[in-house]
Amino acid sequence: MRLLLTSIVLMVFLAGCAQPAQTSTETSEQPTGVKHEIEITSAGFSPRLSNIKLGDTVVFVNKNTAPHWPASDIHPTHGVYPEKGGCISSKFDACRGLNLGETYEFTFFHGGRWCFHDHLKPNLVGCVDVQ
Repeated sequence: MRLLLTSIVLMVFLAGCAQPAQTSTETSEQPTGVKHEIEITSAGFSPRLSNIKLGDTVVFVNKNTAPHWPASDIHPTHGVYPEKGGCISSKFDACRGLNLGETYEFTFFHGGRWCFHDHLKPNLVGCVDVQ
């Protein structure tokens, strides 16, 4: 009887070990934390389209002598990015003009295409695709 019970326990144990390992497909909870630079010049944002992962940060760097103010679309409300709490509407807003050499960093925690503009020169635009 003891041998039979031991055999059953051993078979159950081995059957459990034979199951394939489960993998998670949810990468949104594992932010990568990579930084991506976007330069701002008199010609606009470069690159104009960036592809990043959820949890990555975009660093806007003003390379121009004129100030530039990166902010979420739509001008002038800056309200497209869903995370609220910035100086005008969304958190995706530098809230002031950046002088030559100054930077503004924003970490994206919402997937999608998030377009932005220069609040001081609204014809300068770009987008970030967050996957």
